[in-house]
Amino acid sequence: MGVTAVLVLPLLLLGISGLLFIYQEVSRLWSKSAVQNKVVVITDAISGLGKECARVFHTGGARLVLCGKNWERLQTLYDALISVADPSKTFTPKLVLLDLSDISCVQDVAKEVLDCYGCVDILISNASMKVKGPAHKISLELDKKIMDANYFGPITLTKALLPNMISRRTGQIVLVNNIQGRLGIPFRTAYAASKHAALGFFDCLRAEVEEFDVVVSTVSPTFIRSYHVDPGQGNWEASLWKFFFRKLTYGAHPVDVAEEVMRTVRRKKQEVFLANPIPRAAMFSPSSRQMDCNILSA
Repeated sequence: MGVTAVLVLPLLLLGISGLLFIYQEVSRLWSKSAVQNKVVVITDAISGLGKECARVFHTGGARLVLCGKNWERLQTLYDALISVADPSKTFTPKLVLLDLSDISCVQDVAKEVLDCYGCVDILISNASMKVKGPAHKISLELDKKIMDANYFGPITLTKALLPNMISRRTGQIVLVNNIQGRLGIPFRTAYAASKHAALGFFDCLRAEVEEFDVVVSTVSPTFIRSYHVDPGQGNWEASLWKFFFRKLTYGAHPVDVAEEVMRTVRRKKQEVFLANPIPRAAMFSPSSRQMDCNILSA
């Protein structure tokens, strides 16, 4: 009996994991239909997460506007998307130079996008600037720069595009934030302050624009990390190991966050946290907060 249990249990776990994997793949394909022909603006599209969001939404048939502050990297992303795209099912992305920390140019970018497409259906506000260090050693100038990139830039772009959504009585704004918008971490004062401010703004905005059928969503992962498993295409066993590895690692992988952003758009979710049990518990339990802060600040 004991030997049978030892043999059956791994097979059972493998079967359940396989079903979960299949469910996620089906859900991912279903999500894509929600963005077909939609005008989708993605800021900081040249970051790891931005690239994955661009890939997911481009494959889904969205009319992409990819924003970033480096033209060569935008062009590289453009070439990567076009090289694997089906021209009959996808649209050519529009590239726009945008540095959200330069507030003076944000209004012009919004006008350029609206002049091109006439509307914006979905805004993925993804840009983020990070800094780590003791509060007394972070200059006020750097504090201001972090606030410009993580708070004033995103809300300036949102305010510029929002009247179009309100007048059309449709649209969705997705803020990709961080759990540090809810949870204070040592040596992240400037970053956490900007994320708290952004989350507060978009939480309030959600209540303001609900009557106009404009959806405001926030997606808050832990830190975003990469994994080192790179299985060959068609290797189902390696793909399962990659799936397990992504789920067991502490941070969120860009692929997982991008797919969650897509699900958030399809289901019109309001608030999403992507965190393993320890950081998730810290957001609601003061007794576990210090332990989690020590882990995250390591």
